[in-house]
Amino acid sequence: MANLAAFFLNRARQQPRAPALSADGSRSSFGELADRALRIATGLRTEAGLARGDRVVLWMENRAEFFELLFACWAAGLCVVPVNAKLHGREAAHIVSDSGAKRVFTSDSLVDALGPELATLASPPALDVVGSKSCVRLAQAAPIDCVSVAGTDLAWIFYTSGTTGKPKGAMLSHRNLLTMAYAYYADIEQVGPHDTMLHAAPLSHGAGLYGLVHLLGGGHQVVHDGFEAQQVLEAFVRYRNVSLFAAPTMVTRLIRAAGAQATFPGLRTLCYGGGPMYVSDLLEAIDRFGPRFYQLYGQGESPMTITGLSSREHEGDRSAGHLARLASCGAARTGIEVRVVDEAGVGLAPGEVGEVITRSDCVMAGYWNNPVASADALRDGWLWTGDVGSLDEHGYLTLRDRSKDMIISGGTNIYPREIEEVLLRHPAVAECSVVGRAHADWGEEAVAFVVAAPGTGPTPEELDELCLASIARFKRPRHYRFVDALPRNNYGKVLKTRLRQILSEDDTH
Repeated sequence: MANLAAFFLNRARQQPRAPALSADGSRSSFGELADRALRIATGLRTEAGLARGDRVVLWMENRAEFFELLFACWAAGLCVVPVNAKLHGREAAHIVSDSGAKRVFTSDSLVDALGPELATLASPPALDVVGSKSCVRLAQAAPIDCVSVAGTDLAWIFYTSGTTGKPKGAMLSHRNLLTMAYAYYADIEQVGPHDTMLHAAPLSHGAGLYGLVHLLGGGHQVVHDGFEAQQVLEAFVRYRNVSLFAAPTMVTRLIRAAGAQATFPGLRTLCYGGGPMYVSDLLEAIDRFGPRFYQLYGQGESPMTITGLSSREHEGDRSAGHLARLASCGAARTGIEVRVVDEAGVGLAPGEVGEVITRSDCVMAGYWNNPVASADALRDGWLWTGDVGSLDEHGYLTLRDRSKDMIISGGTNIYPREIEEVLLRHPAVAECSVVGRAHADWGEEAVAFVVAAPGTGPTPEELDELCLASIARFKRPRHYRFVDALPRNNYGKVLKTRLRQILSEDDTH
């Protein structure tokens, strides 16, 4: 039996009284969580009438019910479709419609935004509010046996953030997610009953995936409804052996909130990923928290698992070699193949820049109901990530940018991240993002959007001088735009599409 729920139930039988889940002041043991999940599974199959393979949308804030429903759906042979609670109701309804979901679970705070949107669908699914009478009834049935599934059966449809066009649903199987878990245990850390996974990022994405990893290992899940830096720092003191998955923006907020506090005895591992972590920020994070970091590079299409940089590799003397290692995103994870290729799929020599591709049992089956996008992303068993990077002679991958973010000026490739790393060395630069703007003679030119640190204001001349001392003249930004903040999506990623749109609008005026 390949069902992820079956592996969790095995763990619950081994340690029924161990703490499994803490949220909103309540705590459930492994035995209690397993019993509730199996009862809900019965309700989903009998009262709700769902059949094996049906999709169930989970649109809610971080809360205990997410994990109850996650394992209930899997025990019933269903596929979950988690959706970020910060999306607009219309965006959530698109995912409901696109996935063909038969049931939607949401919360009191979101139901009014979703209900009217679902009513416009040709075949609207049943809508349940967690904690309502209908949900309570689902949990009152006698527990069923876990449904047997194949490893290739769908477990989770992971919708991309949709920063360009409509989001696509990466189809993840039970085998994909189990491979992700095995790689975590092999590369990052073993998990046991005395370990804690703190959830402050959305459970609908990376945090929820790592919740699965820690529950299968027997760890205690502590769920926060959103990210509040001081609350997270307090958890590093209150709990023991704490692991956390965080986006780079969350790490920088933790640095600022930590202030002069010197020790965080409960912190075990801080995994970061989902966007570029600039070396200057990473060095400051290591100074504050010690070498307790693990950098992961993955995508929804290969969940959380392509390359990684271990906590040991974060240590060093800050020589040029050490800094280059920190600027990389590590080497291929256990059981994962990674290559850098040209447009024809031919492997490139160390140091040469091309598209990153990967192959493993972690790679998705394709995009839901989107054969064209699936054929473009999956070729001969390899996932073409759309990321541009290079491998060094030791197999360490350094990402340059997304292929769509690369700037081509005068026929030469310019990688915005390289420029951003330089600009962030200036003490008066808090944040920056570099994009390309159309140029009549050169094709494109680099423009830097800069957020100044509080109480300061770098001049274009200062930034030019810094760039000219560090990178080739043709790479330096031709213009600097000083802004109060950078536009970001619901996952904290900078919306370079919006920055390019701003430049385009300026050109038309």
